[in-house]
Amino acid sequence: MNIPDLKYISDEKGDRIAVIVPIELWEELTSEDDIDATEELLSIAGFESAFKKANRQVEEGKTKDWRAIRNDV
Repeated sequence: MNIPDLKYISDEKGDRIAVIVPIELWEELTSEDDIDATEELLSIAGFESAFKKANRQVEEGKTKDWRAIRNDV
């Protein structure tokens, strides 16, 4: 039986959270390219608040079919 490794991550407040995932998935999720891409997005002024707002809108069902906005694609 392959028992996943226990890992700790920090949430947005900086609190440590214990996470159990298979090591292969952990390595995939923490690849250098992914971390660089995330840091690049977070460096864009206003990105984080806009992303949170968009997630809230999705949770509240405040979405539109993309075809209604852009039908030439």
